[in-house]
Amino acid sequence: MEELQRAYSRLCKESGAEPQEAVLQRLHGLLRGRLDLATQSLTLDTCRALGKLLQKEALLTELVLSDCMLSDEGATMLLQGLCVNTVVRFLDLKGNNLRAAGAEALGKLLRQNKSIQSLTLEWNSLGPWEDAFATFCGALAANSTLRQLDLRNNQISHKGAEELALALRSNASLQQLEQAMDRNQDQQATVRESQARAHILSKEVQHLREEKSKQFLDLMETIDRQRQEMAKSSTASAARVGRLQEALSERHSVISALKAKLQMAEAALALSEQKARDLGERLATAEQEQRSLAQRQAKEHRLELQEAADRESKLLRDLSAAQEKNLRLRNQVDELERKVKSQQEQLFLSRQELTTTSAELKMRAAQAEERLELEKTRSRQNLEDAEHLRFKEVEHMTRHLEESEKAMQDRVQRLEAVRLSLEEELSQVKAAALSERGRAEEELLKAKSQVRLEEQQRLAHLEEKLRLLAQARDEAQSACLQQKQMVADAQARASQLGLQVEGLRRHLEELQQELSNKDQEKAAEVTRVRLELQEQNGRLQAELTAQEALKEKAAALERQLKVIASDHREALLDRESENASLREKLRLKEAEIARIREEEAQRASFLQNAVLAYVQGSPLRTLSPPK
Repeated sequence: MEELQRAYSRLCKESGAEPQEAVLQRLHGLLRGRLDLATQSLTLDTCRALGKLLQKEALLTELVLSDCMLSDEGATMLLQGLCVNTVVRFLDLKGNNLRAAGAEALGKLLRQNKSIQSLTLEWNSLGPWEDAFATFCGALAANSTLRQLDLRNNQISHKGAEELALALRSNASLQQLEQAMDRNQDQQATVRESQARAHILSKEVQHLREEKSKQFLDLMETIDRQRQEMAKSSTASAARVGRLQEALSERHSVISALKAKLQMAEAALALSEQKARDLGERLATAEQEQRSLAQRQAKEHRLELQEAADRESKLLRDLSAAQEKNLRLRNQVDELERKVKSQQEQLFLSRQELTTTSAELKMRAAQAEERLELEKTRSRQNLEDAEHLRFKEVEHMTRHLEESEKAMQDRVQRLEAVRLSLEEELSQVKAAALSERGRAEEELLKAKSQVRLEEQQRLAHLEEKLRLLAQARDEAQSACLQQKQMVADAQARASQLGLQVEGLRRHLEELQQELSNKDQEKAAEVTRVRLELQEQNGRLQAELTAQEALKEKAAALERQLKVIASDHREALLDRESENASLREKLRLKEAEIARIREEEAQRASFLQNAVLAYVQGSPLRTLSPPK
């Protein structure tokens, strides 16, 4: 067996081809001289090598080449090798679709080979080629060694049957011809098998359709669920963005309130400084009333300090509340980073609004700081002027009284200017609130009522602030009148205040030190508020980045869904085309079966008559077994 393998490999290498592994395995498992290559797809090089091998091989007695789908050239090479073989007794070429060239090669084989006794040619196409089949029949008539021949399902025509009948008259060695005696039964079995296959195919097609419909429905349900989830995510995102906008609006209102409180504190501080300056002027001009006036001023100063402390505690409470709101807002932002998918236009508008608000806050903070510095400078200058004029006020009491009256008038004018500026700022804030409310109504329809309520509260707060300023102006005017009266009374007691000027100077220095401490605290508070705003801006930028990433993921998911839907549509189209082609093949097969049934019935009848006529007219009728 190894010699056969080596010989086959050598012949393949000589022809420049690689030996087939399946053929090598069959050669290795050779039993009792039987080489079974059934259902193996043999290449042209393998057929050439096997043909050469069969010319010299003396061990093979049976060769099975059924269902190998041999080409005409490959079959010719194999049969040429068998022409000179003297050992092979059994040859099976079933189901190889042999045609004209195969029939001619078989004819040559039957003329030259003297050893083959059984030849199986079932399920080939020898009949349609009448000239080649006539050559085969002529060689069959001249053959004297063949004992068994199988020509079933070769599409033998009437003329082919005549040629076969003539060949059988001349052939004296053929003992068994399984050609068409049981054709009707075979045809019925074939029809039943075809019908069964058609039924099975129809069931498979129906099953495929149902499966594809089910897969398509599942895919559509999956797509619908994903769309619903995306819609829910978008709705939740819009709601959370709305809440974020509301939180930002609340933050703006808190900042505005803090700013208003800061302005009130500055006004109170300016008022305290003015009162201190007035107290110094009164002490310089009226030394006799110094003690009572100093007590009264100290009491007023304690009240002002108490008010400042109250304002400071209230401001700290407001800041703690703002920090708590900040914490809640941070939690909302964290939740929004995990679940929300933002809209680019809303984020862009939010970014613009945030930038505008930050710039406005920075500008207002800078203006407040400038105003605070201006008031401090003015206060120090006034104190220095009071110290410089202290020595001259005792001698020029009348002139100082006139200057005091002018100072009071100037103070009233400045308060009036401050009131006008605050009214202008109130009008600007009202205009800004109206414009902001318009934008909020366009962007967040669901938050109209809340925005309107916040705007009303802001307007009420500003009106309350204006009322307080008007009240402070009235109080300042009344205080000015009282101070005029006190100055008139102090003219008689100016001589008593000379000894207490030094103590009051020290008290003024202490007040100035306290004012500087307050200024430092205010600056630290403003710095802290700025840092908080910067941190909030950073968090909002990070939120914008995360929302853009979520948007990109959503776009990628939409593209993937489109690709899946396109692939599914293509697969459905391919399945439909396959089903259509299967139905068409089934219809053609049924038509072919019906045609074959009719033709084979006629051929069987004619061939049976011819065989009977041959048997009845043969001289070996009494010696030969029935064929």
